[in-house]
Amino acid sequence: MTSSPIPSPGSEPHRQWWRGAVIYQVYPRSFADTTGDGIGDLQGITAHLDHLASLGVDAVWISPFYPSPMRDFGYDVADYCDVDPVFGTLADFDALLAKAHGLGLKVILDQVWSHTSDQHPWFQASRQDRSNAFADWYVWADAEADGSPPNNWQSVFGGPGWTWDARRGQYYQHNFLPQQPQLNGRHSAVQEALLAVGRFWLDRGVDGFRLDAINFMIGDPGLRDNPALPPGGKRTRPFDFQDKIHNQSSPDIPPFLERLRALIDRYDNRFTVAEVGGDHAAREMKAFTAEGRLNSAYGFLYLYAERLTADLVKAGAEMWPGHAGEGWPSWTFSNHDAPRAVSRWAEGRDERALAEMLMLLLVCLRGNVFVYYGEELGLPQGEVPFERLVDPEAVANWPQTLGRDGARTPMPWSADAPFAGFSTVEPWLPIDARHPALAVDVQNPDPTSMLNATRRLLALRRAHPALRAGTMRVLTTEPVLSFIREGDGETLLAAFNLGHETQAWAPPEGYTVIDAVYSGEAGALPPLGGVLLRKQAL
Repeated sequence: MTSSPIPSPGSEPHRQWWRGAVIYQVYPRSFADTTGDGIGDLQGITAHLDHLASLGVDAVWISPFYPSPMRDFGYDVADYCDVDPVFGTLADFDALLAKAHGLGLKVILDQVWSHTSDQHPWFQASRQDRSNAFADWYVWADAEADGSPPNNWQSVFGGPGWTWDARRGQYYQHNFLPQQPQLNGRHSAVQEALLAVGRFWLDRGVDGFRLDAINFMIGDPGLRDNPALPPGGKRTRPFDFQDKIHNQSSPDIPPFLERLRALIDRYDNRFTVAEVGGDHAAREMKAFTAEGRLNSAYGFLYLYAERLTADLVKAGAEMWPGHAGEGWPSWTFSNHDAPRAVSRWAEGRDERALAEMLMLLLVCLRGNVFVYYGEELGLPQGEVPFERLVDPEAVANWPQTLGRDGARTPMPWSADAPFAGFSTVEPWLPIDARHPALAVDVQNPDPTSMLNATRRLLALRRAHPALRAGTMRVLTTEPVLSFIREGDGETLLAAFNLGHETQAWAPPEGYTVIDAVYSGEAGALPPLGGVLLRKQAL
């Protein structure tokens, strides 16, 4: 059985529903297949919105479902204002939106505005010649005298960030795949077209946008070479050798975000969050969320961390101290671009215990919380054999990285159904053999399951204003991570043992335990133990 949906705070008049919200990310290809083609679809999401509501989340963020040749599985958009037939129709989306709103769930859409597919009509026109109406909508440049690319910029997915196009007799830039040409984001007509895309979805009733790779939207107009980074660090791609100061992080990006914010503010209580990766993410997130720009941003502080440490948590807290005019942070431990945290951070420890401790830690952080599909089940990273890999980054860098396919394997709904209830046919990615035992129908009736622990912990965040929107102050990092969350008349203390050994620790005087994710003797905090306490009123 499932618990009743918890009313969304967004139903309260004039409240910023997104401040401190819990947002559930759905990767649509992998959520639920209703058409029997092995690929998830919009109707599959709609059919399982009750599951999301039962978790107590505030919103659902849906990764791209727009028409696309799927070279990067939807992040290469060929039409921003429609639905790819593999996922359904605009009518299917409207039905999804209506049901979500009926359940008190907000709906956030991905907007991929740094680049398009090379099959987008804009690019198809742009590449024809140098004088048509779309000629300057993408980043084009002449070859060097010897025929080489115009500068040393590298692609995230490996190799030069430029591809020769014989029709124009020029190179076009791409920060990702050659099939993802870079939009000329500083061009006024491009900006107007992107804002029109935003209006299309806002008028349809969506509640906000997650802006993909927005720090790549505008590069240096002079196309200057990027400098080399000092030696050291993990390097699996040429991209990793450069300090990317000229092909991203342009000072011309924030003025566009102000234009977007002006559009957003014409609608009631909408939300914008930027994805910002890279070596200068902290600086860029601050710039992108300053007064009059985006509401929030998240980076890869946790997503690419090989170990979870107290110093990492402290760095995140210090990154967003809450100064006047500062933006609002968002946090996620797992998403479609990074291996699942429970596998990255287990280090031989019990993955079930780790999953519950991570959920408690996540809901205790200051900022918005993103929960990745399957995280509520404690899913480990899926095992995908080389012959089944489809992610271009995974194939290019195998076996040096875990890749992204293992974080995108199908959601297990029913342990005994074919393909764990995801589909009636072989899915686009294989079902990991460990996942059916963690299926929703197995965990639902079990009060001790990770699924029901997730419901309990998300309800905890909803019940305590200090968790949702209060301040955060780190007290200790060793041997136990502890920090204070304070706001709206309450003071909470959170403590976590992120290590491998039991640590002596007892609640300070004047505090009472309101939740704990460990069992053990009094006066000790075992490995992967976490506890949340409230200060008693005087």
